Order: sequence, then structure tokens, then C-alpha cells
Amino acid sequence: MREQRIALVTGANQGIGYAFVRELAIRMNEEDLVLLTGRDPDRVATAVAELADSEAGMARIEGRVLDVTDAEAVAALARELGAVDIVISNAVGPLHPDRTQAEQADVFIDVANLGAQAVLREFGPILRPGGRLIVVASSLGTLEQLPEPLWGRFDGVTLDEVEQAVEDWRAAIHDGTAEEKGWPEWINFPSKVAQVAAVRAVAADRRTRDLEDGTLVASVCPGLVDTRASRPWFDDFSQAKSPAEAVKPIVDVILTDRTDPAMYGELVRDGKILPWKPSTR
Repeated sequence: MREQRIALVTGANQGIGYAFVRELAIRMNEEDLVLLTGRDPDRVATAVAELADSEAGMARIEGRVLDVTDAEAVAALARELGAVDIVISNAVGPLHPDRTQAEQADVFIDVANLGAQAVLREFGPILRPGGRLIVVASSLGTLEQLPEPLWGRFDGVTLDEVEQAVEDWRAAIHDGTAEEKGWPEWINFPSKVAQVAAVRAVAADRRTRDLEDGTLVASVCPGLVDTRASRPWFDDFSQAKSPAEAVKPIVDVILTDRTDPAMYGELVRDGKILPWKPSTR
């Protein structure tokens, strides 16, 4: 009998995360398990119930309450599971146009950055050979989104150094020195760069063995997606994807038997690698 595969998605009770769970469950085998995680127990339970009623022949879906900003909770779930095959770090904090970026920074950074870093740290070691460790980021996660003097904080560094850069950026926001130090006002830029840098750092440590056994560690950009989180920021959604449309090409990469080694450690959008550094032509 084929060994059961386990997939886990964070921030999965709505939007893109919910679509990932549904797409994985449809395309994986009935004996497999897809874990839908989120912070709110009621919303997790509701999402699982909706999905359980929506399709026949899907992989089993279970809910887990998980606050990714609680590093011990992330570690405890990793210990409980023992081994996983697919991990998608999708949780992100809210941003509202009617509040300043600075006053929203802590919650946003805690979820999008500390949360993703905790998932990488705890689930990377229990990823089975041939597994997938994916962080949902954005095309905003390339170095060209930052002034060049800041590139060294994120390029060719360790995960510890990425975490320190994030905390230094947070401190600069709070002490009012972020602008003079070159940090963009819109916190999504440094946050996404730090997410991609964290993936690159983890990938650099495990590249050789992962490429030998077909494991993929990567960040992905779903493109412009029509979700509750994105609605306040854009006026024109005529070219936006639905969450279901956005996740399909990513799940194609996740579930393919043979991944392109060139994607390893990189930021991928629509099956193509986005350059980490600007062209030097």
C-alpha cells in the first residue's frame, strides 16, 4: 500500500490558503491527509466543514488551530506530525489603507516574517525526501525593491541573519529612523524580500541533499489575486485571478514528479523563475 502523504497549509481558512487546501485535496489520493490551519478555531472548523461537503473522492481534510506567531505552537505541531510531504507557508497579517504602515508593522511582520521563519525552521527538518517546502511571497520579494545599500542584509546570508535584519528594520520603524536608513515606507516591500531571503537561506543549507532526492524548497508568487486582503489596495481587478486560478500553477509545480532543479531556492511565478537580483546589462 502506498504511504500516506501529509500536506499542511498555514493561513488556510480563507482566500489563497483555502484554495490551496481544496486544490491539493482534489489532486492528492484519498488516503492522503491535507491539514488546514489557522488561528481561529471556529473559522478553521467552518472551512473544513465546507470543503468536506464540496467534493467527493478528495484526500482527507483535517483542521488544526495554529498561530504561526507562536513559535512553540509551530514546533509542537511539527513534533506531533513527525514527518510531512508538503508544507505551504501562506499566513499573512492584515494591512489596511486607513491606518499608517508603521502602526501595522508589528502584527504584519510577526505573521508574514516570523511566522514563515518558524515554519521553515520547524518543518524543514521533518520534510520527507522528495517533499515540498513552499513560502507564498510575491514578485515584490526581489532585491530591486530595496535600495542597494540594504541588499547585503538579505543576500547570501543565513536564516539567523535574515531574522536579525527583520528585527533591525522593525526597530528602525519604531524609533523613527527607517526612512533615513533606506527602508521603504510600504512595509510589504521589506517583508516580501525577507520572506524570499529566508527561503534562499534555508535552501542554501540543504541544497545538495535536496537536489539528490527531488525535494523542492522555493518561494512562489501567485500574482494579483482577488481576495478580501487585496481588495482595499487596488481599484482595477479586471486582470486579477481568483484564488482557485492562482493556486493551480503552483500546485502543478508542487505535485509534479520531477521538479526543475533550477527552481530550487528561487522565487517562482507562473512556472518561471524571477531574478533575485536586477540584470547588470
